[in-house]
Amino acid sequence: MSLIQIRKKLLSIETVYHERGPVAKVPLKIGVIACVIKNPYAGRYVEDLSGLVKDAREMANEMVIELIDALGGKDKIETYGKGAIVGLDGELEHGAIWHEAGGWAMRAVLTNAKSIVPASKVVAAAGYRLQIPLHHIEACYIRSHFNTIDVGMVDSPRPDELVYTLAMSTGSRVHERLGGLRVEQISVGDGQR
Repeated sequence: MSLIQIRKKLLSIETVYHERGPVAKVPLKIGVIACVIKNPYAGRYVEDLSGLVKDAREMANEMVIELIDALGGKDKIETYGKGAIVGLDGELEHGAIWHEAGGWAMRAVLTNAKSIVPASKVVAAAGYRLQIPLHHIEACYIRSHFNTIDVGMVDSPRPDELVYTLAMSTGSRVHERLGGLRVEQISVGDGQR
């Protein structure tokens, strides 16, 4: 029996046309998907968390496909990130479950992804807005693609809930112009350069 009990899901796509400069030829799309689930470990210490890791991975597999489809397909995805908000009756380690479950689910579909999936996690009350870091899927040193998106819901997480999130975007920041390693300069293939 699965430990996942989803109360609600959020899918949000933000389209950025400009940042005070000229309108971009191709607008940037940043998407986030979040599932609010019951925390099966709320209010108690459990040594072995592997059951939720396994079940959360199955949920993440579905979330990845839904988010990629909303952004126009996997060939459009250039950045990714993940995050977790743990309700007040949980512990930070319940959010850390998402490192493996969410990260590996994205990398399994985005087969050219080599860089580590950046993450944020926190224990907080309902209404908290989590900043999710984003960076390039092939090389984390591509500065043009450093970005964030925030996610939160007024009623989530309740004390006995978890909010697991995935985020992706279709490109660099609009009007990025601060230099550094460029996408076309990725050559090492080590997830960094």
